[in-house]
Amino acid sequence: MSSKKDLLLALIRANPSISQQELAEQLQLSRSAVAGHIAGLIKDGRILGRAYVLPDAKPVVCIGGANIDRKLRTLSALQMGTSNPVTQQESYGGVARNIAENLSRLGLPAQLLTAVGDDAAGKALLSHAESTGIDVRGCLQMVGEISGSYTALLDHQGEMLVALAHMELCEALDPVLLKNRQLSRSNATMVVADMNLPGESLQYLLDEARLSEIPLVFVAVSQPKMSRLPVSLAGLHLLILNQGELEQRCGRQLSTPEAIANACFELQAQGVRHVIVTLGAQGVLLTDATQQTGWRQMQASATGVTDVTGAGDAFAAGVCWSLHQDNEDLSLACQRGLTLANLTVQTGATVLPTLHPSIFHEE
Repeated sequence: MSSKKDLLLALIRANPSISQQELAEQLQLSRSAVAGHIAGLIKDGRILGRAYVLPDAKPVVCIGGANIDRKLRTLSALQMGTSNPVTQQESYGGVARNIAENLSRLGLPAQLLTAVGDDAAGKALLSHAESTGIDVRGCLQMVGEISGSYTALLDHQGEMLVALAHMELCEALDPVLLKNRQLSRSNATMVVADMNLPGESLQYLLDEARLSEIPLVFVAVSQPKMSRLPVSLAGLHLLILNQGELEQRCGRQLSTPEAIANACFELQAQGVRHVIVTLGAQGVLLTDATQQTGWRQMQASATGVTDVTGAGDAFAAGVCWSLHQDNEDLSLACQRGLTLANLTVQTGATVLPTLHPSIFHEE
């Protein structure tokens, strides 16, 4: 007769996103007993990490930045040219790292490919990522280098005023490194790359994607780094960017929804299959492979905005998670992304600490 632990493992294999409460009900156990069995399975190596990642599961590979986030928030309206009282908070950040953590907490196996220094911050970044279930074995630790940092100044209402990014180590994620990590990436179910990568690395991933069936997603990180995006986007499954980044790519101001949609059509003519443009509190505009456009409205926050840092990464993770589950339903993916972003801005955390595999069912 199978043990409760074996039955639990079978249920997880059938549905890696199953919650502990659902496991408890199906096995007629207490939730604490289920948690104990899961801890035993992790210890035995039959589950990898806290997100029910099975050893034979194909990962979503996230490539790009990992850094320490420093968030300074003014206690009142900002006054230029003088000292402003602020509060300070530090957390783990970086676009690719944030997406990987969101995906791992949502129950998908996530693999991170990034570069950090051999300083205390770098070691802490990798240790924390591993503790959330992310596979960090392909990450690069660079001797004598300082790990990246992102410093954001927020106003007293939680809106970002300015941000400063120190991301030079991402230049080490060059085509040579990507080629050396090709074997682990070839087992991916999806590749998500942020545009902290050098332009030649983005081109390398596009060339690779044209020859494989693995969906490739690019996530823009800033207007200045839009210059890294190759001219031809052939091989790219999805591009996620905001209005300012789209304007940077197109070289003109986009003042109406029609203008934004036409700019998306231009990107599709350059080779990308789907385009999602984030528009802050307005929601998102999406253009799918058939050049059908649609809007998804940002839901009003029930408790107000605490901190917008990480909202864009949460949105991207929600979209990728949804496309992993429901293939080409881009509209549903955007709605799930907005749901996750909405929940994230209500907390002071870059990644929602209470995130779990059943959160979209609850919402």
